[in-house]
Amino acid sequence: MFWKDKRLVNSIKPKSARGTNAEKQDPADGFMSYYEMDMAAQQLYGADGKLPPLKEVSGYMVRPGYYRMLGATETPFGVSFTINSHSATSCTLLLFKPRESEPYAEIEFPQNCHIGNTYSMLVYGLKIDEFEYAYRFDGPYKPEVGKIFDAKKVLLDPYAKAVTGQRNWGESEDGGKPFTYKARVVKNNFDWRDVKQLELPFEDLVIYEMHVRGFTKDKSSGVHANGTFQGIREKIPYLKELGINAIELMPVFEFDEMESARVVDGVQLYNYWGYNTVCFFAPNTSYAYKREHNHEGEELKRLIYDLKRNGIEVILDVVFNHTAEGNEKGPCFSFKGIDNDVYYMLTPDGYYYNFSGCGNVLNCNHPIVRRFIIDCLRHWVVEYRVDGFRFDLASILSRDQNGAPMANPPILEEMAFDAVLGKVKLIAEAWDAGGLYQVGSFPSWSRWAEWNGKYRDDMRRFLKGDPGTAQDAINRITGSKDLYDPKYRGNSASVNFLTCHDGFTLYDLYSYNVKHNEKNGWDNTDGDNNGNSWNCGVEGETSNPVIQGLRLRLVKNAFATLLCSRGPAMFFAGDEFCNTQFGNNNAYCQDNIISWLDWNRLDEYREIHDFVKYMIRFRKEHAVLRKSTKPAKSSLPEISIHNGYPYKSQTDYDTHMIGVMYAGRDEEDTKDDIIFVSINTYWEPLTMQLPELPYAYEWKVVVNTYCEYKDGVDIEAFTEIYGPNTIRVPARTVIILTAEKI
Repeated sequence: MFWKDKRLVNSIKPKSARGTNAEKQDPADGFMSYYEMDMAAQQLYGADGKLPPLKEVSGYMVRPGYYRMLGATETPFGVSFTINSHSATSCTLLLFKPRESEPYAEIEFPQNCHIGNTYSMLVYGLKIDEFEYAYRFDGPYKPEVGKIFDAKKVLLDPYAKAVTGQRNWGESEDGGKPFTYKARVVKNNFDWRDVKQLELPFEDLVIYEMHVRGFTKDKSSGVHANGTFQGIREKIPYLKELGINAIELMPVFEFDEMESARVVDGVQLYNYWGYNTVCFFAPNTSYAYKREHNHEGEELKRLIYDLKRNGIEVILDVVFNHTAEGNEKGPCFSFKGIDNDVYYMLTPDGYYYNFSGCGNVLNCNHPIVRRFIIDCLRHWVVEYRVDGFRFDLASILSRDQNGAPMANPPILEEMAFDAVLGKVKLIAEAWDAGGLYQVGSFPSWSRWAEWNGKYRDDMRRFLKGDPGTAQDAINRITGSKDLYDPKYRGNSASVNFLTCHDGFTLYDLYSYNVKHNEKNGWDNTDGDNNGNSWNCGVEGETSNPVIQGLRLRLVKNAFATLLCSRGPAMFFAGDEFCNTQFGNNNAYCQDNIISWLDWNRLDEYREIHDFVKYMIRFRKEHAVLRKSTKPAKSSLPEISIHNGYPYKSQTDYDTHMIGVMYAGRDEEDTKDDIIFVSINTYWEPLTMQLPELPYAYEWKVVVNTYCEYKDGVDIEAFTEIYGPNTIRVPARTVIILTAEKI
């Protein structure tokens, strides 16, 4: 092809770039291979290689850009800018010097750079490290029908790979001036080498939910790069030793922590959690330890690379239900100014539906928005190699443009069958703030899993001793088949959890009867009022050793039950060493020790950490806890219930002790794998008669939460055993037994 003629390549560069030195440079110059240049040339100019005429606009040489490559794309000649608007009448590209608030150039897209609803223009001579960019759109202003074009508004590219002015947490680079979101072009040259998607079986996952900043921000974390992606990277040895095999990162898309920032009782509060997305394609730059101008995302990629090398998958918590633009009183910096009536669900008079509780709702099932979401998910899978997504308030994605629930929502179906997303985990938070609750009924196509909110609620009630909850607990522990028919949903639809970012930590669950959110500044009116918690007799901290011991036993009971339940397991970071939020169950705004992990508690509660580590290992060693296996040689049923007596499955209002037995073949197919889980939530000891085992097997006690957990301690010696098949289960205790060959 003619691109191998360097003189011809040089001839289309801006005059300032021509000359002897330019002629000596390789035309690819690190940007593209000759093959890629050939393909780009054919797309722009046709296979015959004839150069179309350049057009000068505002002092820049331009020509039609890469119409099928939305966003800003670096080329050997300059940068191609492509953006869509359904109703705009014109589009202008704005170029800014770094950190400047006024553009140094405004380039209106010529008519020959506008096809259909797409504006695409290649601007010659631009160097990506010398400018930032944004757009202005003009069009009809008819608020009553949702069209609010304003040619004065500076708009952020929805496909931007990096957002400027967000580098330093809690600071504005514009020095307090009215903030303007702008984008930066990112060079993507990260070398993934031979790393591949782990594709761990869903049912094998033990998911560790964490906030990037809060995980290592406190100095007690002992890392160098506190509160960053690099900080997590420094903690990979800890995560690997603990045994988890997936982390779920709370929002890492660019968000503005200063949105709704305020001071309460002298403490600066932020939008700390990040559920207010500014840009869906860009990583949060304040989570990077070092500046990454034009290389944004590399630190996150290095983190993901190293996690994969250590067998740990990465799941992103994504927020496609609303954006940071809010309602009609909120700012207009992106979607509103591009196509307000396309991207948002609007009432007939042009106002915003609010099923998210955050001011607006993305119109997810509109074809344009569907494409945007799919493009975004593909971007994070291809460019960042993430393994799955948890969708915040996912029921919103099942609503039509008027807010009505749909039987077969196109966006959910498209995600389920998309080829690039074919093997990533899709996890729905199957409810929204508008009252649509779909736990057990979320549209799935046998691809979607759900945060099982009923597992959380039913198990919390049972584990603290509420009457009338035993049958629900049995259903949840054994895989929630009453909610998720394996014939249609498989065996991994239920993501089981007792705690997450939203609500009490596990330690607080057994230390507080009511929420204590006063420091949020809303007079304790925010947060869940029905957390199914129990303070064990004293509200908050206490020096009473009896209450302290009971609380720790309940924490161990929770972990033992969770990790012996069928379905992927998830818990909140820090629960393994009793991290506390001091009774705050809605710490969304607390960028301080309320939300940060206090790693000093790892030493204080080492027993709990070691117990959790043991239970994770125990779960991994016994496949029957996670999934159906080959039938046991002894013909024992796969799952059987023994409520005090062998094969007594009946429950009543006063049932407080249940026994669940799993039986199958071990993964080496050499012997039967039989596990018995006995849970007594009553305030007095109860007797459990165990089922008889096949010949040459006997029961062995491996877990007794009434005992202090220590390596080398003979748990069985501390367990009251009456004959071969009867044990006494202490009050509020979990005992786990395995069948061992004699």
